[in-house]
Amino acid sequence: MGSKYTKRYTEEFKRDVIALVDFSGKTVTAVARELGISSESLRSWYRRAKADRGESGSGELTSAEREELKRLRKEVREQQQTIEIMKKATAFFVKENDR
Repeated sequence: MGSKYTKRYTEEFKRDVIALVDFSGKTVTAVARELGISSESLRSWYRRAKADRGESGSGELTSAEREELKRLRKEVREQQQTIEIMKKATAFFVKENDR
């Protein structure tokens, strides 16, 4: 969980700032400095936006791909838990059957 001092920015704000970088001809660092935001945050937003537009070239995942990966990892965790429960239940019933 983030610090109570962590600033939260809306998606609209992020889109506007990314557009400012794209169309102003200024560097990410210069725009971040002018707006008083972290250059690392802006750089991260900018990289993500480029990946979403297919401009990344670095193999970075798009937002949709990141969401799918998150969903699939959750699904795998749930399935692993189900398998563990089934193993325990099987062992329990084998013992009960042997009595």
